[in-house]
Amino acid sequence: MLRGDATRDGLIRGWLLTTTCVMALASWRPAYGDALDGVLEVRSAYVNLDRGVFVLYARIGYPMSPAIRRALRDGLTLTFDLEVRVDRERRFWFSMNIVDLTLRRELSYHAVSDRYVVRNSKSGAQENFATPDEALEYLGKVDAWPIVVEPQLDGGNYTISVRAGVRRGHLPASLRAILFWTNDWARVSEWYSWSLPV
Repeated sequence: MLRGDATRDGLIRGWLLTTTCVMALASWRPAYGDALDGVLEVRSAYVNLDRGVFVLYARIGYPMSPAIRRALRDGLTLTFDLEVRVDRERRFWFSMNIVDLTLRRELSYHAVSDRYVVRNSKSGAQENFATPDEALEYLGKVDAWPIVVEPQLDGGNYTISVRAGVRRGHLPASLRAILFWTNDWARVSEWYSWSLPV
């Protein structure tokens, strides 16, 4: 075989491999594309004063689709953030931020135990669930999360705002080639805000 023929054969093989990879990626796109479609909202939120500490109670609706279920079983980790802001309202100027916190938790699937694991990123505490729906129900309830102490609020009116977000976390090697280029795995809700006179 001549050298030119070997080069041409190598180019043809490379082109065929590239075409095959592109077709494979295109066929995976519908399985994982727009995975976070659906309801993502803070349904309710309020604070109670408990021994000088304002604690937050919130109920959040998160999306769950067949694509999310497949991706979790394939090794994807989802990160759930709940952001809270406390701002002091000022009459003739912009509001002043007093508190800016994020509660971060991760949802993953553990294949050996066949359980869905929710882990608090800060404390490392874990809870296990039989189904992703049970895990999402747990993630959607925030009870008695301390957000601000009474001495931080020195009278006046304050606005408390809560926002939920979900995004792709850890990505196993088997999914990196498929999902590295898509932005469909990150969403945030609208802010849920109310006034707190002190």
